Amino acid sequence: METDDTEHVLAGTYESLDYDVCENVIHQKDEVHRGTKWVIKREFARWAVMGMIGIITGLIASLIDVCVEYTSNLKFLYVKHYVDDCTEKYCLAYPFLAWVGFNALIVMVGAILTACFEPVAAGSGIPQIKCFLNGVKVPHVVRVKTLIVKVIGVVSAVAGGLAVGKEGPMIHSGAVVAAGISQGRSSTFKFDLKLFEYFRTDTEKRDFVSGGAAAGVSAAFGAPVGGVLFSLEEGASFWNQSLTWRIFFASMLSTVTLNIVASCRNGNCLDLSSPGLFNFGKFNQTSYGGVEIFMFIIMGVIGGILGALFNHINYKLSLFRNRYIHFKFLRVIEVMMVAMISGTVSFIVILAWNDCQPMRAEPATYPVKFFCTAGQYSSTAWLFFQTPEEGVKHLFHDAEGTYSVWTLVLYCLTFFLLACWTYGLSIPSGLFIPSLLVGAAWGRLFGQCLQLMFPNAVWLDSGKYALIGAAAQLGGIVRMTISLTVIIIEATGNITFGLPVMVVLMVSKWIGDLFNEGIYDMHIHLQGVPLLGWEPPVLSSNISAREVMSHPVTVLRTHEKVGRIVDILKAESHNGFPVVQDYDPDRVQHDGVQTFGTFRGVVLRDQLIVLLKLKIFEEYPDIQRRLGDLKSSDFRDAYPRFPPIQQIHISTQERDFTIDLLPFMNSGTYTVQDCASLPRIFRLFRALGLRHVVVINERNEVLGMVTRKDLARYKVSISLPSGTIKIKELDVSR
Repeated sequence: METDDTEHVLAGTYESLDYDVCENVIHQKDEVHRGTKWVIKREFARWAVMGMIGIITGLIASLIDVCVEYTSNLKFLYVKHYVDDCTEKYCLAYPFLAWVGFNALIVMVGAILTACFEPVAAGSGIPQIKCFLNGVKVPHVVRVKTLIVKVIGVVSAVAGGLAVGKEGPMIHSGAVVAAGISQGRSSTFKFDLKLFEYFRTDTEKRDFVSGGAAAGVSAAFGAPVGGVLFSLEEGASFWNQSLTWRIFFASMLSTVTLNIVASCRNGNCLDLSSPGLFNFGKFNQTSYGGVEIFMFIIMGVIGGILGALFNHINYKLSLFRNRYIHFKFLRVIEVMMVAMISGTVSFIVILAWNDCQPMRAEPATYPVKFFCTAGQYSSTAWLFFQTPEEGVKHLFHDAEGTYSVWTLVLYCLTFFLLACWTYGLSIPSGLFIPSLLVGAAWGRLFGQCLQLMFPNAVWLDSGKYALIGAAAQLGGIVRMTISLTVIIIEATGNITFGLPVMVVLMVSKWIGDLFNEGIYDMHIHLQGVPLLGWEPPVLSSNISAREVMSHPVTVLRTHEKVGRIVDILKAESHNGFPVVQDYDPDRVQHDGVQTFGTFRGVVLRDQLIVLLKLKIFEEYPDIQRRLGDLKSSDFRDAYPRFPPIQQIHISTQERDFTIDLLPFMNSGTYTVQDCASLPRIFRLFRALGLRHVVVINERNEVLGMVTRKDLARYKVSISLPSGTIKIKELDVSR
């Protein structure tokens, strides 16, 4: 496991999402007045929103594809013209400067937008969406401005020659689309359509974001089933059958929409043969023998080791960025520098190893002679003069003998190091395609080495081993299994590869986990996000709620003074407060632990803000009318950005007024006894998506509260063979 000071700090800026429904008196009153018509309307709206999410995500994927294609074509055609012209005139400095200059200028646009306007748009966005689905509120992660920067940034990154792909950011883009459409309004563009107001809760938004992430995967790879499984495996904390159907509906519409647009671009809108931004194409050799399974296992081991090495190098680079590259202009300069170095290194590799091959029946998109004789082209330049997606396809399907061993070695090493350096830059970038490209290169190399060892083996096919190598490398880096297997099977369109792909993904994950964690989890921990895993720490049943809980705790009485509520909200940033009666600040239990009154329920910070804003004070003569007019929608109108307490005006006289919290608190909230074990509390949080749990004693008196950070800040180490557990408490930055 990696160790560094950064890993021992949880960021205090992250708050939890509240997936628990507040079943207070207001909610129950609204439920009474709702009938079958309202239930049908809400269910229909859920399907309609999921449909719109799928269609719009597919359209955004089409837009990204078109922009990348045209921008890349313009660059490569321009540079190719200079290369062909200057090869004979010995003026290669001009195409080199043109290539590097193009890269720097194009990526500068995306880097400036990301660093200066929306830093959360950097990277693939998968770690951030994984945190959101886990129950962590990541600032700005699902805003429209983030989507705009994401789209422009990923186009500039891919066209600018960085070792990135456009598929990963589609997952983030789909999630933003889902969050925006489901709310029926945009705070960025200052409009509210007054639609879907019953979806303005963390619970509903979570379900739609799950669908948006799945639609993004489906649009990227033409893999609707893989998209559903991705949302399930990588983040969703809640799942049921009806949600699965809706997410699959969004995923299918996403890939169909992209399919229609791509087919229309090809001149036949009814063809529908282009299901995703990227598919692996049709493989001629799909059979494999039993002896090859052992070869695939060896490739899984190689993929796990190389994936762990990739993650380790990227981890160290990320630590360096966190420490020294703080200013926005430095982040922009770093992106431009990496783009220029990427172009420079590629040019040097082409010059150093000009692998001339005879021109084939199906020449490259940009065949470059580069000092090759008539009728030949440079296969090394061929690999570099195309987008990473096209490079993967060529490594999968090019004929035997297209690339020499040294060409593949140099290309694999170059792209491995460039991809390692690129992921984490302040620009939108995907990791799927670079991982597949590196794996396809060494996988094809593995196949060619086997051909040298077994020259008479008819079962050997370099393209097949390129696919298995790509799966092994990607699995060793991201450590996904189920969803990745289905995505690759759907992208190849052949179930025959199911077994070998599953084997290499499992082996690469197991081997990689021996050294470090997956790249997404690594970046989540670097950011100090209090992420909760699938399972509680092992052998931790001897840890009780008393050891985990926060103590002392701020409580409110059932009838509380307005002034005290305002003072508490200004002084503290907590989002939930236990409501108690018989509160005595000096009461102490017989065992020396302070208690805070008899527990009645929990009231949220946002609810208190709304009550203060609407002035629901008992002293007003029309309080009964105000209470009668109050609805659940009044508490959702400002969601998710409730006004800060500083914007609520409370007069001196009103500070002495009282609020009755009984109708607004959640009296059925989850609590645990002080003797409850850490695994029980952990499973309660993980399964139900809770934000906080109140700890009580046998007399129903409040002792403390457990929050997500209370659980995440403890790292458990086990001393073997004794099985002794040691707990290290992480610091929480403010």
